[in-house]
Formats: sequence, C-alpha cells, structure tokens
Amino acid sequence: MGNSFTCISHEQEQRPKKSSGGGRSNSGKYKYVRRLSLMPSFRRRTLLPSLSCSGSSSTTSSKKGGIKAKTKKIRERHHHHQDHEKDSHIIQEQTLAATNLLFNQTPRSSNSVVPPSFRRSTSVVYPSAQPSGTSSGPVLAVQTPKKSNAGFVRSSSSRQRSSTDPLIKPNQLVDKELNKVEGSETKRFVLVHGGGFGAWCWYKTITLLEKHGFQVDAVDLTGSGVSSIDTNNITSLAHYSKPLLHFFESLKPTEKVILVGHDFGGACMSYAMEMFPTKIAKAVFISAAMLANGQSTLDLFNQQVGSNDLMQQAQIFLYANGKKNPPTAVDFDRSLLRDFLFNQSPPKDLALASVSIRPIPFAPVSEKVHLSEKNYGSIRRFYIKTMEDYAVPVLLQEAMIKLNPPEQVFQLKGSDHAPFFSRPQSLNRILVEISQIPFKKSS
Repeated sequence: MGNSFTCISHEQEQRPKKSSGGGRSNSGKYKYVRRLSLMPSFRRRTLLPSLSCSGSSSTTSSKKGGIKAKTKKIRERHHHHQDHEKDSHIIQEQTLAATNLLFNQTPRSSNSVVPPSFRRSTSVVYPSAQPSGTSSGPVLAVQTPKKSNAGFVRSSSSRQRSSTDPLIKPNQLVDKELNKVEGSETKRFVLVHGGGFGAWCWYKTITLLEKHGFQVDAVDLTGSGVSSIDTNNITSLAHYSKPLLHFFESLKPTEKVILVGHDFGGACMSYAMEMFPTKIAKAVFISAAMLANGQSTLDLFNQQVGSNDLMQQAQIFLYANGKKNPPTAVDFDRSLLRDFLFNQSPPKDLALASVSIRPIPFAPVSEKVHLSEKNYGSIRRFYIKTMEDYAVPVLLQEAMIKLNPPEQVFQLKGSDHAPFFSRPQSLNRILVEISQIPFKKSS
C-alpha cells in the first residue's frame, strides 16, 4: 500500500513540469480533483498533507487552497451519500425482516418482487348428521378480509375473533404457531398424491409443515413417482394403494396420523380409512375423490364429463391389452397440462410436472369401494375446495360434499387443481389449523 501512495505522489509532483508555461495547467488540476473524488477516503487523507509541501509561491498556495476547498466539499458529499445509502439499506433490511416474521415467509432478497394480495381463503362448517345427545362444536364462519397496506398473502381459514383472544406481537407469531403443534392430537402428516402425480408434488408442503414442527411422510403409490411398476399392470385399488397400506401396517399400535389426499388419492385414502380406522386421527380431502359407499371414482367423474370438454381433450386412454378390451391406463396431453391442471401454478412447477407425471391405472379408477360407518365413518373428515380448478370443478366438489358431508369445509381461493404448487402457504395454514381443531366430546 505504501508503494502505491509513493507512485501517486510522484506523479503529482512531476505533472507540473510537463505542462507548458512553467506552471500546472487547469486540465491537470481538474484531472487531479477527479482522481481524488474516485479515491477511497483513507487515500485522500494520506495525500492531503503532501499538498502543503508541493510549492512555496503565493500562486501555488492559492491553488492549494482551492484544491483543499473542493476536496473538502467532495468528501462531504461523498460521506453524506454513503450515510444515506447506509440508512436506506438498514431500513430495507428491517422491513424485510419484519415481513418474514409477520407472515412466516421464506427470506427474500431485496430485489425480489412482492406478490400482489389476493382474497383470503375461508372456511365454513358443513352441517352433518349427529346422534341425539351430542353437542355440536364451535361454528366457524366466513370472515371478510380486512384491507391491508402490506399486500401480502393472508390466505387461511379462520374463526370469528373473540374479545378474549390475546393480541400477538409480530416477534411472537412464529413461536406461537410452533407451540400450538404441541397441543395437536398428532404431529405426523401422511400425504397421498393424486392420479399421475407422485410424492414429488408435495415438496413445498413437506418443507412448510416440517418448519412448523410436524413429521411428514409422502407416499409414492404403485406405478407412481419412483415406483418401477408399469401402470398398465395394476389391476385393483388394493394393488395401487399397497405402499400406503404397508405404511399403516408399519405404524405402532397406538400411533395416529393426519391423512391428506389429493385427487384420485382420495379413493386410496378411503380404502385405508376402512382398513385402519384406529390409526387415522383426521382425514383431509384436497379437491379429492371423497366417495360414498358403493361408489367408484369413475362413477363420480362421469357425472360431469359432458360439461368438461377440457378433460376429454386432455386425457389419452391407453390400451395395453388391445382396443377390444377396457383401457389399462389414462395419460395426459402434455400440451394441455397448464390449462387443465396448472392454470395458476408457477412455470417451474409446470416444468417439474411435465417430466414427472405418469399414466393413471384405469382398473382402480373403475373399482367401487365398500365403506362402513363403523370404520370409515368413525374418522373425522375435512374437505378443502380449490376454487379455480378445471380438473375437478367446484360443482363436482360440492356434489361430493353434499352426498357425503364432512365435518368442515375449507376454501382455497385462487387455487388451481394443484394447490401445493399454486397456493402452498395458504394450504399449509389450513392443514396446520385442521391439526389444531379439538376433538368433539359428546355430552
């Protein structure tokens, strides 16, 4: 560092000798001032004392005084600009930190764009038949969202605020949510993908639930995800659901889970609920096939095939046993995936699905399930409606709810058929809330 200062000082002393007229030229002076403005502050402090030794005439002294004055002004402006940038940077960091605490978002860079706000998801209680002498639980009502200047997503189901509810400070919000997990009936979620999907589709949901302190398992059904089985060779719902059934067999006798299913995974859930009712605390159907006794998924979807032209265009039937026999699997036209399944999902998730989706075995779709009130009916059920869903339209979802009423219905506004892609934060909040709903004790 000392050598660099010597070179600069020497250049300063030699430059006046090169100028014509025996004195320092104006251009040399202003070039020198510009050079000072670009130097770091510690270099300018080192060079300034050397200016007093550069000459002894009155002309040189006046020039030195001018240089000192201009250097001082430049230094002041530079320091002011640095202070302003430092303050702005600190304010920006504090704002981002407060936002992450308030809304439990993952940290964002200062250049990231804040997504626009959308309507808050709501929940409603669907009336279900209860035996006499049974008290009904607290009713959850639809709540109109309050306007917020922040513009952040606050989608979740909510109950009416009570005057006895404590106010939560921003820095206590995350800890409070984590502490609530301790009061849940179980801390373990099991996620069942829909037809054609795999455990890969839950990657956002797994991350968010684990962040809230839950243990999460995502199952690859037979012929899906990493399974090496050819879907054309799957001949029954039991065969298709085998990995899920094997998971329940491996649980301890007293261990319970919250079972979550999407799309055709709802039929697999129902099959498992009938077989392992004591190991399932709650069942959550996300735009899923919530079947009644003696019904098949094919029966369910045949109710709205005529009104869903997009479904007919997107589906491709496969006939591994020849076209004279029933189809063996159903695939999707990749060019219609966005319009049919992912109309609200990010492009990166559409790309993931395009290379990961596999055909759906047809035999399990057409198989009727047998569900009893003693087993299947003993498990608390919840339904999450996806309001921008073109694969399982809202009308079809409402028809399932009406035919086989669950304990409670939630809505995910702005969600396509894949809420784990299009509305992962909102879906996570609803799942956490469902885990905290207390058991209804009969009086």
